[in-house]
Amino acid sequence: MPLILVLIAFGSVAFHLLSPWWWTPIASNWGTIDVTLIITFWITGAVFTVILLFMAYCLARFRHRPGQRAAYEPESRRLEGWLTAVTALGVAAMLAPGLAVWAQFVRPPAEASAVEIVAQQWRWSYRLPGADGRLGAVGIEYVSDENPLGLDPKDPAGRDDVIVDGGDLHLPLGRPVKVLLRAFDVVHNFYVPEFRAKMDAIPGMVTSVWFTPTRTGTFEAICNEVCGVNHYAMRGRVVVDAEPAYRSWLDQQKTFSTFAARPLPAPRDAGLRRRLAEDR
Repeated sequence: MPLILVLIAFGSVAFHLLSPWWWTPIASNWGTIDVTLIITFWITGAVFTVILLFMAYCLARFRHRPGQRAAYEPESRRLEGWLTAVTALGVAAMLAPGLAVWAQFVRPPAEASAVEIVAQQWRWSYRLPGADGRLGAVGIEYVSDENPLGLDPKDPAGRDDVIVDGGDLHLPLGRPVKVLLRAFDVVHNFYVPEFRAKMDAIPGMVTSVWFTPTRTGTFEAICNEVCGVNHYAMRGRVVVDAEPAYRSWLDQQKTFSTFAARPLPAPRDAGLRRRLAEDR
């Protein structure tokens, strides 16, 4: 058993150092999040290794021998004091960097542009500011076929909002983005591993996260919160473009006024026509 514990300790360290399953190459400004993860790995890894090696030593050094009896010592204030102090230092060393990063994580820069992401089973939709640079007001009571994201039709600021319903989200390279998150049904979580930034989307409230894309490319967005039977299929794509390509893509997108002007499909019978009229 001591030999097995030693093999587990050194095998775990070797697997960590040689593992091919490291996190994906970062594509945002949140390198400090990787630093906090590395600090946590070193502290927990050191404690894990020391405990296993100590257990192996105890099993070998104090193994059963005929005529030998173990000393019974149910309490030791000195040992308890040392364990409490060392544990508190270890926990503080793991928490302090994370709290410092969190303070930055929840304070987007003033120049960050707003992008809204709306989650529903099992798809992502997006909204970006139009020419006025502002997002219009929204309300769940306004959600309909012509208004899938629930924009307030009385708010003039929302008429030029860009709507991406089920397509890819494009972002400009090197510009900070404040992501506003809403959910229509259950709790979701928008996560792009390369950005290191994720946040829950909760029905009835607006949550936010921010980051600055630092590398062009196409990145997969996933739902990182179990949201139903098709949770595994709730995926999207975020494309980071250089400024000219981003502007070209943005100019081709539909605005809320375009969506609101779309006619409803013709009903197949009078009963359906009546129900549609009542729904509207």
